Amino acid sequence: MTGLLEGIRVIESASLLNGDTLGMLLGDLGADVIKIESPQRGDYLRDFMGQITPHNSPAHLQVNRNKRSAAIDIRTDEGKELFWTLLDTADVFIDGNGAGAMDRAGVGYADQKARKPDIIYCAVTGFGVHGPYSEIPTHGMMMTALVGANPMARADDGTMRPIPPKGLGGTERGGEATTAVAVHAALQIAAALVAKSKRGTGCHIDVAGSDAVVAQALTSVIYALNDARITDRSSLPTIDGGEWTGAKYQFYETRDRKTLIFAAIEHKFWTAFCKAIDREDLIESSSTGLVDFGGDETVLRSELQRIFEGRDLASWVELAIAHRIPMGPSPRTVVEMADDPHVRSREILFEGKHPDAGPFTYVGSPAIVEGHQFEVRHPAPGLGQHTHEVLTEIGVAAERLDDLETRNIISRTDTSPTSD
Repeated sequence: MTGLLEGIRVIESASLLNGDTLGMLLGDLGADVIKIESPQRGDYLRDFMGQITPHNSPAHLQVNRNKRSAAIDIRTDEGKELFWTLLDTADVFIDGNGAGAMDRAGVGYADQKARKPDIIYCAVTGFGVHGPYSEIPTHGMMMTALVGANPMARADDGTMRPIPPKGLGGTERGGEATTAVAVHAALQIAAALVAKSKRGTGCHIDVAGSDAVVAQALTSVIYALNDARITDRSSLPTIDGGEWTGAKYQFYETRDRKTLIFAAIEHKFWTAFCKAIDREDLIESSSTGLVDFGGDETVLRSELQRIFEGRDLASWVELAIAHRIPMGPSPRTVVEMADDPHVRSREILFEGKHPDAGPFTYVGSPAIVEGHQFEVRHPAPGLGQHTHEVLTEIGVAAERLDDLETRNIISRTDTSPTSD
């Protein structure tokens, strides 16, 4: 984690990846994230998508890190009272439930705003709070499917099969919806916190996973929707069935059978490459435009493949660094990616140890912030692991905690994981 949001308290009510991932991002930035869960079930992400140890799925270990869990039954009057007391200490509320669920429980945005006008309330759902589909429960591929990221056609065997992308692609380039929605929600929350510090006001934020995928794929989307308006296509890449066919923006195999991505589309880079490999005879194979993707130059593409298979990948990377040429590794698997020296140096992958699940490889932070070091200060908690701790902080006496637990208004786990 970094400490950029230190001093900010977030109350999270969420199950599964949308809200969980948002809470993780804010917790990674240093916010005190308190995950309010039902004592009866809690976040069932713990119990599916595979198990490392009981109640510890890889997804849970990743997206519920840097949080504390308090199991409180907000359907009861006493549970709701505890919720309101906690909310009084919070800056942000994450609603990762189905649209309207918090309203039906009597703790939705209107109720929260009436009690705490400066609350920043962020709803992260599949289809959003507003719109004709808002009441439909969603899972990940439903969000991407709505915006055309999973184009399918019926095959001869009667099953639905993917349709290859056309042109610059489409919304399939927007990535995984639950991560996309969390990133965009975190951005809006950060902006809302700045606005609150200046104006003292809160707000309601409605972020849909489907919309986030469109936003992530904006380049492909604007080209698809404005294709008929383009009058000069000479600077566009040539693409056939989703494959980029240009010789100068292309993947090649190296001598050690690894993959390299070559992207010398500007004249200065192409010239530098040709000189660096003593093939100045190839410089003339360049158009007069601002950029040159290599069009349908199949002869040049074949020649470049012969050139690249003359050295190992590491040698080509050294040449790229020495001569400032845009080309670099293209790992074929996640495992191969994790072994890349540049990826390792960035520490986007973080080796930790969960007290119950044992060693675990996390995806860390993509940002390196001066003066801050990423860490997992709270491993993903058990259901209600911090209930007594959190409620003690707001003044609930030990005797009352025991009474509430006896009556199943709150609960806590027996395990007490410690920091990595």
